[in-house]
Amino acid sequence: MKFGLRHIRYFIAVAEEQHFRRAAERLGVAQPALSRAIQYLEKELGVVLFTRSNRNVQITPAGESFLAGCRGVINSIDHAVDNTRLAHRGLLGSLRIGYTDMAIAGCLPVLLKAFQDGHPNIILQPHHDVTVTQLQKLDTGALDIGFVTGPINRTGYRQCPVQSERFVCVVYESHPLAGRAAIRLEELAGEDFVHGSSKDWEQFHSYLLPLCRRSGFVPQVVQEAFNTAGILGLVSAGMGVTILTESVLNAIGPGLVAIPIEDASERLQTVAFWKRDAPDGAMQLFVDFLQDYELSAD
Repeated sequence: MKFGLRHIRYFIAVAEEQHFRRAAERLGVAQPALSRAIQYLEKELGVVLFTRSNRNVQITPAGESFLAGCRGVINSIDHAVDNTRLAHRGLLGSLRIGYTDMAIAGCLPVLLKAFQDGHPNIILQPHHDVTVTQLQKLDTGALDIGFVTGPINRTGYRQCPVQSERFVCVVYESHPLAGRAAIRLEELAGEDFVHGSSKDWEQFHSYLLPLCRRSGFVPQVVQEAFNTAGILGLVSAGMGVTILTESVLNAIGPGLVAIPIEDASERLQTVAFWKRDAPDGAMQLFVDFLQDYELSAD
């Protein structure tokens, strides 16, 4: 069929005004041109859209059906135009976001909600991964931005600190240290440890191992788990102790005790990490938001 948006808009105006002259004035066109456009439309459709009289026009049942469809078409086009303009301004789009256990247990939920509240047309797609996997996905373009254990030294990327946490020791509730208000690292020298694997938790171990070596020991890891939930589950089962960060206090369950480490002054950093040449639009809005975000270290 050979009709376009002009014919559809003309038809809607006549249907709503029920009068050719008023519809022509509303559209700013000559009445004969409007009449010819409606006649052409009826010919192309093979139906009568209006019954005419000297004073007004009456839409037919076929016309009513066509009117509903035409309004849907116009609404869809208007919506597409609005979305195009929003996307051009960076106010529409989606972001694929990676996060670690520490990020999601800490500041990330509040941060994402604050951004989403201010930019409801941008779809956030968070996905859990350890730091090393996030870095691989950022390299291949499978992620737009990652919240990883940092800092990271990698050419072509930018980063922004979002969280700084103290280290804590987590033990099962019947452990001899469970009743202590605080401990020193050296007191963990003879303990069995539960932790993430050295491969998956490489960035975390870059903090943990120097921390322990400074106190004269290397942690003896006897059980490994993929994530914090698994680590805590194994500690709860009495498999050993672990060192994590204070965000774990938001997720710790029954049967476990978190103890401050009084001689661990180092803090674990969580950073937002993204490609320096990341496209504008939604990504730039998110980066600007992050850079205005106040670092949550206390």
